[in-house]
Amino acid sequence: MNAKRMRHILDTIAGMFPEAHCELVHGNPFELTVAVLLSAQCTDATVNKVTADLFRKYRKPEDYLVVPLGELEQDIRRIGLYRNKAANIQKLCRLLIDRYGGEVPSSHEALTELPGVGRKTANVVVSNAFGVPAIAVDTHVERVAKRLAAAKPDDSVLEVEKKLMKLVPREEWTDTHHRLIFFGRYHCKAQNPKCEICPLLDVCPEGKRRMKSVRASKNITKTIVKRSDKG
Repeated sequence: MNAKRMRHILDTIAGMFPEAHCELVHGNPFELTVAVLLSAQCTDATVNKVTADLFRKYRKPEDYLVVPLGELEQDIRRIGLYRNKAANIQKLCRLLIDRYGGEVPSSHEALTELPGVGRKTANVVVSNAFGVPAIAVDTHVERVAKRLAAAKPDDSVLEVEKKLMKLVPREEWTDTHHRLIFFGRYHCKAQNPKCEICPLLDVCPEGKRRMKSVRASKNITKTIVKRSDKG
């Protein structure tokens, strides 16, 4: 992928989703960290439904530690992997209190040392809570990057992140992260992507293959119908 093609992609998705933003509802870095931890293998919409009550009940790390683990599990049971996530939240809160005075650290390195916080979560937190440019690669970003050939099909999540960091100007990392998510969530979906109306079809190898397959299928159908009519 060359710089000119990437610029075209960035400008196009910026025009499509100029207001792209983090859709996880939160009021501070701590709530964002918990929300992103909960979002693994779960939709943002479901997380927001759960955290609407959760963040009223638990306002600081200490609050999560004064209840039994089983109670916290019940509070987030609508979330996938809720047992593991509840345990990680309590471990995370204990570490925040013991090591950081109950505050979420602002460095990427410190964040990734917290229980349940991986590289993606840390990138989301530093960029949205602390204004540090970062590209968090979730399923949407990974899918879009590979479909548009900004990364190879067999690249790992880390390799996708590194390639995007090279292709995208640093000051645009955070905005690009949000726009790629919106593009993947609402347009270039995992199932039934909107290739036929996509403004990036001209630079999308995957889209071109899909449209070629669609046209071939339609031609076959037309041939079958014509033969049926003749019969």
